Amino acid sequence: MRSLSRLKALQAFEAAARHGSFVGAGKELNVTAAAVGQMVRSLEDWLGSPLFKRRGAGSDRLMVLEDTREALANLHIGLNALDEAMRQLKLRRTSGVVTVTASQAIVAKWLLPRLGDFAALYPDIVVRLDVTDRIVDLLQGEADIGVRCGAGTWQGLETTYLHGEEIIAVCAPSLLPAKGRPDGNWLSAQTLLHDTTPASHDIFPGWGDWAEMIGVADLHVDRGLRINASSAIIQAAITGQGVALARKTLVAQDIADGRLIRVFAECRLPIDWAYFAVASPWALARPPVLSFRDWLVSTWQ
Repeated sequence: MRSLSRLKALQAFEAAARHGSFVGAGKELNVTAAAVGQMVRSLEDWLGSPLFKRRGAGSDRLMVLEDTREALANLHIGLNALDEAMRQLKLRRTSGVVTVTASQAIVAKWLLPRLGDFAALYPDIVVRLDVTDRIVDLLQGEADIGVRCGAGTWQGLETTYLHGEEIIAVCAPSLLPAKGRPDGNWLSAQTLLHDTTPASHDIFPGWGDWAEMIGVADLHVDRGLRINASSAIIQAAITGQGVALARKTLVAQDIADGRLIRVFAECRLPIDWAYFAVASPWALARPPVLSFRDWLVSTWQ
C-alpha cells in the first residue's frame, strides 16, 4: 500500500530544493514561504534528520544535503509522473472518445445502422462499442454510456427514457400463404421460433399469450426452435426458419426493407419496460458523452 499522506510536504521539499529557497517554492505553490518552511520541517521531523543545509542569507539559502540527492531525483520523477497522470485524467474528461455498451440485438438491429448519422453530426467524437449481453458496471467506468431495457431503475445511474416496446409476429415473405391472409390454421403449420434469452424469459410474452390473443386454442405453443439470442431469432425468421415473436424496435428496419413481413398486423403485445440511456453522473459531465446521450434521445423519438 502506497503512503501518500505526506505528499504536500514532499512537494514543498522538491520545490524548495529546485528554487534554493522557501520564497521561490512558495511562489510556485501559491502559498507563503512560512507555509513551505513548516511543511519541510514536518517532513524532517518525521524522517528524523535534516534535508537541507541552511545558509544565513542569499537567494540560494537552502543547500540540499548530499545523502538526499538520490531520493530528491526520484521524487522529482514521481511528481512529474503524478502531474502527467492528472493531465491525462483531465484530458479524458474532454476527449472525443465515447465507449457505448449495449446488447448484441440492440447494437446489430438498431444502433449500428444509425451510427453513421452520429458520425456525420459529430466527426470529432470516436465511438467504441462494447457489445455484450451482461450488465456492464458503468459506475466503475467499464463504459461511458449504455442502452438498456428495463424499468429505468438502476441505482446510482442517470436514466433517460428513449422508447417503449411491444411484441409483434414476423416471418419471411416466403412463408406467407399463397392465397389470403395468415390465420390460425396457417400458424399451426409453421415452426414457432422461441426467444430464450435469459432477460426475455420472465418479462416477454410468449406463444401461449399470442395464441390466447388471436383465439387459436389448439396451437401447440411448446413446439418449434428455441434460440437464446434475440438477434439470432430475427435472423432465423429472415431466413425462413419459422415465425418469430420479436421486439418491434429491433425488426422495424427489416420490415421496411422487405426482409420480414408483419403477420397478424392488428395484434400486438405491449410489455412493461422500455429502452433507456444510462450513464453515471460524472460520465455525463463529459461533453462527448452528453452529446451521444442527446443524439440517442433525438434519434429514438
